[in-house]
Amino acid sequence: MSNQVIHRVQHLYELLQEAETTKKSTAPLTEVYPNLTVDEAYQVQLRAIDQKVQNGQRIVGKKIGLTSAAMQQLLGVDQPDYGHLLDSMEVKNKGIIHLDSLFQPKIEGEIAFVLRKDLKGPTITVEDVLDATDFIAPALEIVDSRITDWKITLADTVADNASSGLFVIGDQRFSLTDIDLPSIEMNLFKNGELVNTGFGSDVLGHPAKCVAWLANKLSEYNVVLKAGEVILSGALSAAVPAEKGDRFTAGFSHIGKVEVTFN
Repeated sequence: MSNQVIHRVQHLYELLQEAETTKKSTAPLTEVYPNLTVDEAYQVQLRAIDQKVQNGQRIVGKKIGLTSAAMQQLLGVDQPDYGHLLDSMEVKNKGIIHLDSLFQPKIEGEIAFVLRKDLKGPTITVEDVLDATDFIAPALEIVDSRITDWKITLADTVADNASSGLFVIGDQRFSLTDIDLPSIEMNLFKNGELVNTGFGSDVLGHPAKCVAWLANKLSEYNVVLKAGEVILSGALSAAVPAEKGDRFTAGFSHIGKVEVTFN
């Protein structure tokens, strides 16, 4: 990287860290640097993750975002993005999340893959993913943004760890045997009322295709999906804003449900 890029990456890293520390959102990074590239944005993300690991946090997986056609069209992109999951981000099933620990959280229902062996791109296929998967489980991702009012472009969300906040994994584990992933139906309930429905086919046509994309994309950065990691394969429907007192439950055909409450 040139000195100019190094300076830009460090500056944006510091802006996001300040937002996290003060709990005050920051202006869109692409307003600070209108020519910010997606590759530079990933460098900002990796800079932050490296620092958190040095501070004692542990990478436990990855998340894939922008897997639906609607979200890609909204941000004007033609591919997903990814972020890192840290041990500090996991919330137990049926746990309680304190709203004041977040900025502007939204909830998504997803299928989580847990790997039993490594996946290293760039030639990973859906079949490779299915073979490498230990089990799947229902999941909720709490996406969040340190960017004011979610005014994000692709580069903004990538730098902000793909707008990752927290995640919840269901208690039950399911083998992929006899489960047709694209046909899994997800119903998202807010305070007992159905607010969203989606299917496994809504994420690139097949959730395992999202994981394959991720393994191949990460090979560009010499990163491997490791055995034991959790991979959130993408939202099966639109994100729903969370407010104090809200209880969210995502029920999935064939693989059970997962729940979380905000206070």
